[in-house]
Amino acid sequence: MNTVTQNQEPLLRIAKRDGIPRPKAYAIRAAAVVLSLVVSGIFIFTVTKLNPIQVYEAIFDGAFGTSRRSWVTIRDTMMLLCIGVGLAPAFKMKFWNIGAEGQVLIGGIVTAGLMRTLGGSIPTPALLTIMALVSLAAGCLWGVIPAAFKACWNTNETLFTLMMNYVAIQLTSYCVALWENPKGSNTVGVINQATKAGWFPSVFGQAYGLNVLLVMVLTIGMYIYLKYSKQGYEITVVGDSENTARYAGISVKKVTIRTMAISGAICGLAGFIAVSGASHTISTSTAGGRGFTAIIVAWLAQFNTFVMILISLLLVFLQKGAIQIASQFNLNDYASNIITGIILFFILGSEFFINYRVILRNGKEGERK
Repeated sequence: MNTVTQNQEPLLRIAKRDGIPRPKAYAIRAAAVVLSLVVSGIFIFTVTKLNPIQVYEAIFDGAFGTSRRSWVTIRDTMMLLCIGVGLAPAFKMKFWNIGAEGQVLIGGIVTAGLMRTLGGSIPTPALLTIMALVSLAAGCLWGVIPAAFKACWNTNETLFTLMMNYVAIQLTSYCVALWENPKGSNTVGVINQATKAGWFPSVFGQAYGLNVLLVMVLTIGMYIYLKYSKQGYEITVVGDSENTARYAGISVKKVTIRTMAISGAICGLAGFIAVSGASHTISTSTAGGRGFTAIIVAWLAQFNTFVMILISLLLVFLQKGAIQIASQFNLNDYASNIITGIILFFILGSEFFINYRVILRNGKEGERK
């Protein structure tokens, strides 16, 4: 007697793609941007009754409306990019470094301390060199501590690096109270405002030219390091499979500690750039949440530092635009942040369709006798 078993396929199935042509991936991302603008436009008109085109013009004006706004946008883009570049090797190794905020603050603390202590007593080029080296060392140390615990005792790096952010915040609060100027203000104030000792000099006639130069050197260097160096290859192997790395004779402990030393050092250097090249002060908001935003930058770029430039610019552009439309059209922060959130949702969602494919049911039932 034959028994027929009918198997009903699900309405849709999700399968991981083996690969996708680069032009198609960019087309999906472009479509996501267009859709996000359409949906944002519907939201703008429905809720505020404003012309979406005027709102989009205001977003652009907020980021690039004047020369000063343009350079502030570039400055903030370089800061976000620098932290993203720092996170790239750790995340490619699948070491979840959530401590970039703390590493930036530690680099900023030592930079501010040296500006106060040595400012005016040695030439600015020498002071900048010392501050850069010390901020690299401080960030390196802040990154090595959780890496050593992970390598030796297999601690959870996500929680460890996250908790170290709070330690760095408390250290920053202590230094702000110690260095407050004027007394009782609970702020450090602008350091060396009269002499500008320890401030980045103008490059190519621009106050933030050196910021761009330093971060672009790091961006190019990290791309070459991850893609073409032996250590970059080891990072990739450890990230893919620690067992495979051990079988190939790679020391996972050594690679883990070395990679986090590099990651922390670059984030520490970002603190140096933030204090010496931008704000010229230190506070608990010096990192400004960029350590977490940079995670989005690193992931969306798939650790390609050149792609990080575009993503960093997009995120800063949206941030500046949200501030502009909130003030220009008397919108509260919630409305402007919703618009930003819609755009980011579509951009992040596009990565799903790049990495996975949706298979619809073909309507036929399979039979098995």
